[in-house]
Amino acid sequence: MKVLLVRFSSIGDIVLTTPVVRALKNQLNCEVHFITKKPFKGILENNPNIDKLFTIEKSINEVISDLKAEKYDCIIDLHKNVRTLALKRKLSCKSYSFPKLNIEKWLLVNFKRNAMPNIHIVERYFETVKPLGVKNDHLPCDYFIDSKDEINATQSFGLAPKSYVAIAIGAQFATKRMPFNKLNEIIGKIQKPIVLVGGPTDKNLAQELVATNPELPIFSACGNFTLSQSASIVKQASVLLTNDTGMMHIASCFSIPTVSVWGNTVPELGMYPYFPKSNENFSIHEVKGLKCRPCSKIGYKECPKKHFDCMHLQDTSAIAKDVNRRS
Repeated sequence: MKVLLVRFSSIGDIVLTTPVVRALKNQLNCEVHFITKKPFKGILENNPNIDKLFTIEKSINEVISDLKAEKYDCIIDLHKNVRTLALKRKLSCKSYSFPKLNIEKWLLVNFKRNAMPNIHIVERYFETVKPLGVKNDHLPCDYFIDSKDEINATQSFGLAPKSYVAIAIGAQFATKRMPFNKLNEIIGKIQKPIVLVGGPTDKNLAQELVATNPELPIFSACGNFTLSQSASIVKQASVLLTNDTGMMHIASCFSIPTVSVWGNTVPELGMYPYFPKSNENFSIHEVKGLKCRPCSKIGYKECPKKHFDCMHLQDTSAIAKDVNRRS
């Protein structure tokens, strides 16, 4: 049996598909192929449960002839959008599609009416493969780091593994990111050395945080490492403090205690940290009772209401206390 699993984006969503990948491979002993967008190749290219990885820049037409030649028995569509609909039509084989619950998400965002099922999105991913007899093994997600991407924290920062706190300061959208003043307040209360992780767009914020706290053992890894190298840094941390972002899900692959801070998005959408056997290993900090929240299922460049209360009203003392307790 040969299956094609489809998830084009983004970092966290793709990481959260890996339990399904593993279960398909182990329970059906089938050949598993995966298609995603090229920028996310590094998340999956070292996964031993994936026999062949296809990537696209913009269009499925870039690889459609290669996919047709594979003659798949079925497609597992864990994205379910216009592009995946076209892909399924062109490959003309049996398919199973993820229940995306767009209406329920629309009701939650627009009317604050929560009709979402009280389960993690990984469980909903498994509903897709239930007709194949595949069951959730209730193990963490997978992220396999190539040996060349393993970072020696002692050489890079002078810090031994498990002796520091990692803080993922970025997120794709501004309304999911802790602002400078909140991060700065938290950093001043953390009792261990700190390594800031993030991409090139987070570099200036990280440098400002380091410069503002010259007396503290705080280091920036933002913009200096690849995603997998940043994952290696987080893997060696004692705890991760993070926004609702991809690194939050990568940390769960290594069972790193996680303190998550939520802005405009809400855990009820089903994408909170995935710790299937140890829910006590993560915590959620959010400002309850805001009539405007959630304002989006993903995020905005700025707060639509201009006040950004979902972040500005966060209790930084409680967050720092949580980080210190878990570290």
